[in-house]
Amino acid sequence: MKLPLFVSARRFFAMTAAALAVAAFAATGPAMAEDGRHATVKYPYASLSAEAVTEVARDTVRITLAAEVSDSAQADVASALTEKVDSVMKQARGREGIKTYSGNYQVWPMNDKDGRISNWRGRAEIILESTDFEAVSRLASEVSDRMPITNLAFSVAPRERARYEAELMQEAAEAFRSRAEALAKAFGYASYSIREIQLGGSGAAYQPEARRMMAMAADAAASVPLEGGTERISLSVQGTIFLHSSKE
Repeated sequence: MKLPLFVSARRFFAMTAAALAVAAFAATGPAMAEDGRHATVKYPYASLSAEAVTEVARDTVRITLAAEVSDSAQADVASALTEKVDSVMKQARGREGIKTYSGNYQVWPMNDKDGRISNWRGRAEIILESTDFEAVSRLASEVSDRMPITNLAFSVAPRERARYEAELMQEAAEAFRSRAEALAKAFGYASYSIREIQLGGSGAAYQPEARRMMAMAADAAASVPLEGGTERISLSVQGTIFLHSSKE
């Protein structure tokens, strides 16, 4: 069963306004004077920031499978790794809703106390990625005898993240405009205009007991239920506004 994607209804704005610039006036670009010549007009300005935040379910899991081999000959290590990778790839390919691709592949020598090569070791990875947690967990368990799970990583799918960020941009922009209007009014100005705008954002992931689930999945014969947890996505707007004493 695919875990349902949920979006928390809680959205909030963290907004801060910096003090007005120390100088009473700051120079702006030239404005046209009545006689047609350019004159420099100066306006006070203020810096503001606003942030919109939402918490969403992480709908994608990335499972790393790995095989490690040790032997006296480099060729034997490479051959054993290739056999395991080919076997798992054939079993994994064609599974609906699951992306399968190769990860890291490495063969290296081990030296004895005298610095001579004593044997060879190798490691190969296969990556499984899916939004169907049940199906990908079942597949990982089926091939765990050859390539057990070594890592689990949950995330929000890029398309979904882009959709959330677009919504947050609208909310943050509205919050910024509201804050700018309130600030202008509080200091006795009739209007404002935007001097510059910068966007920023961040994400904080919350992964419930990922290491425990990874160990269970590696040891169990049946699939292990996966819980992706949630992720906090935010988008911030920082900018500077000019304050005008009349409606301009």
